[in-house]
Amino acid sequence: MTELTLFIDGASRGNPGHAGIGIRIEADGDCIAEHCEYIGCATNNVAEYRALIKGLEIAAEFKANRVTVFSDSELVVRQMNGTYKVKSGGLLPLYQTAQTQSRIFDGFQIKHVRREQNKEADRLANQGIATKDCADMSKK
Repeated sequence: MTELTLFIDGASRGNPGHAGIGIRIEADGDCIAEHCEYIGCATNNVAEYRALIKGLEIAAEFKANRVTVFSDSELVVRQMNGTYKVKSGGLLPLYQTAQTQSRIFDGFQIKHVRREQNKEADRLANQGIATKDCADMSKK
């Protein structure tokens, strides 16, 4: 694999609340993998960063040289691109991890996309939360 496109999303019900991440990975416009995961109690911004980090880990497993990430989180995109400073102490370690991981690729870009253009990643993030909801229901 040389070049991958990632669509990422993090979701939180309650903010903070039950949270999930969703990642759709494409090569040449075709979906080659999807990932959803429940990540516990987190804010939406933490979930967005966790989605980015997991997406970069998966891209590395695919041995990608170049990665383009699309996210509907303006905050994460602008922080990763250096437009916004990371003011939250809770986000700083996640930001630093994402920056370190992004440097393993020969090329890395992260771009903002409207929520409507990120529906699959959003679906996956909500599916991650639903995994916890289903687990909670089965214990009753």
